[in-house]
Amino acid sequence: MKPRHRARRIALQALFEIDVARHPPGVVIETRLQEEEPPLAKSVADFAREIVHGVVTYQQGLDKIIARFAPEWPVSQLAVIDRNILRLALWEMLIGQTPVKVAINEAVELAKAFGSDSSPRFVNGVLGAATRSQVDLKQMIDLPASSG
Repeated sequence: MKPRHRARRIALQALFEIDVARHPPGVVIETRLQEEEPPLAKSVADFAREIVHGVVTYQQGLDKIIARFAPEWPVSQLAVIDRNILRLALWEMLIGQTPVKVAINEAVELAKAFGSDSSPRFVNGVLGAATRSQVDLKQMIDLPASSG
């Protein structure tokens, strides 16, 4: 498994725990990283930390985007795993400087691994609609348009 994919997987597991159990984000990601075998390289572990911190920081704005492009599903009623995959991918595309195609592909792979049978298609659909829209997504999460 590629190192950045491992980082995303760990970040997703941490985000899931934070969302469900409301445990402190810093403690959760550090515990996940300590449990990972073999350990991640420092730069890859830092990437996982950056994802978790970024998603937690911008969660409200990311959820606004999800609500806009999945209007038939209130964000609070989405499957927890799908909601966090979408948050992670949107954060990567808008703030984390991951190319859109890479972020979507990684999100679909995470959905295949952790979600239900319908998760990959749902995740792909929401992210595709968001990226095809003429809406300034960065503005929806209160980022300056020139950022990231």
